[in-house]
Amino acid sequence: MTTQVRPRRSVLYMPGSNLRALDKAKALAADGLIFDLEDAVAPDAKASARDQVAAAIRAGGYGRREIIVRVNGLDTPWGRADLAGVASCGAHAVLLPKVESAATIREAETMLHQSGAPDDLAIWCMMETPRGILRAEAVATASPRVKGFVMGTSDLAKDLHAQHTPDRLPFVAALGHVMLVARAHNLVALDGVHLDLDDEAGFAVQCRQGLAFGFDGKTLIHPKTIATANTVFAPPADEIAWSRKIIAAHAAAAAEGKGVVLVDGKLIERLHVDNAERIVALADAIAALESPS
Repeated sequence: MTTQVRPRRSVLYMPGSNLRALDKAKALAADGLIFDLEDAVAPDAKASARDQVAAAIRAGGYGRREIIVRVNGLDTPWGRADLAGVASCGAHAVLLPKVESAATIREAETMLHQSGAPDDLAIWCMMETPRGILRAEAVATASPRVKGFVMGTSDLAKDLHAQHTPDRLPFVAALGHVMLVARAHNLVALDGVHLDLDDEAGFAVQCRQGLAFGFDGKTLIHPKTIATANTVFAPPADEIAWSRKIIAAHAAAAAEGKGVVLVDGKLIERLHVDNAERIVALADAIAALESPS
């Protein structure tokens, strides 16, 4: 499995049944694309959407963007065919909806293997039900293919009988628990969507809250929100400069046999350098993704 650093500031859902949208996605500034075969596709269009998505991914043209396919649940008439249909199309990950058990992961893993999926095809999991949230650790450790969690706060709100408040207080416990499990097992963690496309200020606030929680980025439902997500979840220039400075200073101190060093009056230890290296790696990956070459 790859340990490549990837920006995931903005990950946009695209309806798999809309060929024009799949083509338009090639020119969007999103870090990642989720080609959706589940909620965005009507039952009578499921099979054709599956074929269309697989063909579009094979045809390429999406540059360095991360490509994920959200399949239908394995308990639906389409889920198994979805996994078989996209297993070897070239996607980076398949996204399973409403994951609630390790058994679901193991079943998907077996089906992907039988369908010829490459070893580096990841499984991402929608965390969108109370049972799924409570069993997050069992899900995270069910297979080496599990590499990411995606919050589904809309479905979670329905099951919790909770309200979508500006501060998202009803979801704090779930968001925090998912983040703990994700970081404990080195998984990608993406925040849920913001449904009110006219509430640009509220969307920005929610992005900043997601960043504060530690999420890698935001899942989106409209291209007009990409720029804000990219800005919020990218490390700012002063943070990048500071990170490079303390990495260099700590390296110089280590060469002299020192474990700590003062930089601009601040005590810098290995833990600060670890975080600084993460920030610099992310900044470099963003620069590479946005490079025209």
